[in-house]
Amino acid sequence: MYNFIINPNARTGLGLRVWNGVEKALKERRINYHAFFTKYCNHATSITQKILSNDGCHTLVVLGGDGTINEVINGISDFQTVTLAYIPIGSSNDFARGMGLSHDPYKALDHILSPSCYTHINIGTVKYGSKSRRFAVSAGFGFDAKVCCQISTSRVKAFFNKLSLGKLSYVCVALQSLLLQTPKKMVITMDNKTPIAFEKVYFAAAMNQKYEGGGFMFCPKAAPADDFLDIILIEGLPKLKILFLLPTAFFGKHTKFTGIHIYRCKKAVMESEIPLPFHTDGEPISLQHQISTSLEPQKIRFIIS
Repeated sequence: MYNFIINPNARTGLGLRVWNGVEKALKERRINYHAFFTKYCNHATSITQKILSNDGCHTLVVLGGDGTINEVINGISDFQTVTLAYIPIGSSNDFARGMGLSHDPYKALDHILSPSCYTHINIGTVKYGSKSRRFAVSAGFGFDAKVCCQISTSRVKAFFNKLSLGKLSYVCVALQSLLLQTPKKMVITMDNKTPIAFEKVYFAAAMNQKYEGGGFMFCPKAAPADDFLDIILIEGLPKLKILFLLPTAFFGKHTKFTGIHIYRCKKAVMESEIPLPFHTDGEPISLQHQISTSLEPQKIRFIIS
């Protein structure tokens, strides 16, 4: 039995239109399935919990964006009882891009119904205060999180989504936010080793995938099944230089420049001199002085093709 968790509002209503076509294909092929529609923030988490309250193994098919994937993995109590699959309909689709998934929903459905390749992927977790939240793509602290906060309420996103140019909305908001941002002091401690202090940090992110923010290849060597987090930190660069460097990040060419720091670790604690916004998989969370990121001990089974 396939359990489809659908965000009908993904990419300004594209989610529902795609689901109508997917459901027609399922009926034509006489596939047994259940369909669940998200109606509000974090609804996918409670839907997932309800599905998994029944004993046995379950196949969860997410139809939505990175935010829907994020909500689903936060509703799973035991990764060993779940097979996860994904039909990407979001604006950024960084998870699908990193996993090499088809962006054609009907090809993606074919792979899910007749899988030829599975993998087991890491899931990250971030702790802040007394709370925690998982992530599949990344957890960012600073500038990139501020962009996520702004993009969630921006009319620019809806405009570009209608033109099928959703990731350009991230570029527009990023450029605007960069010009207004003042870099802050930050200390990062990785794998309980000696803390590293930085004076003028724009952002730091723990990456489980190569891509973030609508296709920026911030950590070109990140791999979701290697049991490591890749950390990127940008500091000490003039804003004008960052403006010129930002397009190179789409191709992963930014890493050779001074001021771009990339590390690999299993755990990282990030501390800022003042509270900063942070996000998990593009979903903004409240301001924090400190966040701690690591990987869940279990991996989750995922259908690639």
